[in-house]
Amino acid sequence: MPSGAPPSVPPTPATVPGASTSRGVKIASYLLMAAALLLVMVYGLLPGLLCVCLGFLLTRWIAFHFAWLRRRFPRKPGHVGVGHGLAVAIVMLLPLLLIGVGVSHSRSYIIEAPRQYTELLAYLAHTILELKEKLPSEIAAQLPEGTAEIQRTIAYYLGTKAGTLAMAGRVWLAGLLYAYVGLLIGALAAVRHSSPTRGPLSQQLTKRVYFFGDAFRQIVTAQFWIASFNTVLTAIFLLGILPIWDLELPYTPALIMLTFFAGLIPIVGNLLCNVVITLVGISVSPTAAAACLLFLVLIHKAEYVINAKVVGTRTHMGVWELLAVMFVAEAIFGPAGLVAAPLFYAYLKKELEAARLV
Repeated sequence: MPSGAPPSVPPTPATVPGASTSRGVKIASYLLMAAALLLVMVYGLLPGLLCVCLGFLLTRWIAFHFAWLRRRFPRKPGHVGVGHGLAVAIVMLLPLLLIGVGVSHSRSYIIEAPRQYTELLAYLAHTILELKEKLPSEIAAQLPEGTAEIQRTIAYYLGTKAGTLAMAGRVWLAGLLYAYVGLLIGALAAVRHSSPTRGPLSQQLTKRVYFFGDAFRQIVTAQFWIASFNTVLTAIFLLGILPIWDLELPYTPALIMLTFFAGLIPIVGNLLCNVVITLVGISVSPTAAAACLLFLVLIHKAEYVINAKVVGTRTHMGVWELLAVMFVAEAIFGPAGLVAAPLFYAYLKKELEAARLV
């Protein structure tokens, strides 16, 4: 370049050949991703989608820990390596083994789960209607006027949900099938051979999927360990500590399962578990209710802070944002919206941050 010549300036998008085409491809990838996520919610495929992501990450994690196999048995061109093949086999066969063991030993906990929760909801409705009789007289006397009407409204709502859940047996089994198929798809996708020559739309869709997978990894993996920790503590409390005092809550297996699955939902899930376990404790005795309440205060109170810190810090989301999107998603899609809202919103924020819009 001659001395004193102006520095070269990168051409503007308008002067770059194919710039408008690439912009159109990017917009098309956004629309396809949004349409796919909407179809997942409309047709009840959320368990499958979550398990696709879980199968993908789990296969990659297992294959990473079998790196010594890759060094000992190098992968041939066009073939799946020994380590990756073993990882796929584990992901495919382990759920079948767990379901087989569960059905043979705990059939009622898996196949008949909708019926258990139908009975639990009806039990809670009955408990709410008889709340004054269950509480100590000095506490019952402090309840404000109009409490009976509120009790009847809540009991009617729970009874309606119980009636809906009674017809959910086939949906529950279909959800298990979708979840397993999703695991298979995720496991196979984790070991697929990526083509060195991909079209622009494929490249853009890969970016969309990468951002979504990263959001899943950040939110769901953190919530999984939090929910698992909560479930272990709750099981110890219900099965080990309460029986020492000759106290035993009904529907204990259903309560433990509820603790895990509700714990996967940030903030709201813990609140739901707290209310349900306390109500079941009230139905047994005031002592059982006090013990449950003390346990929830000591253990679950910290979960609000943990959830906000872990999920919020990882995804740059505030608690008010999480609650707002969960409220809107639940109103539109029902309970599935509560589960999907944190994940979908985290993905949206990653896209906006990548585009430098937020």
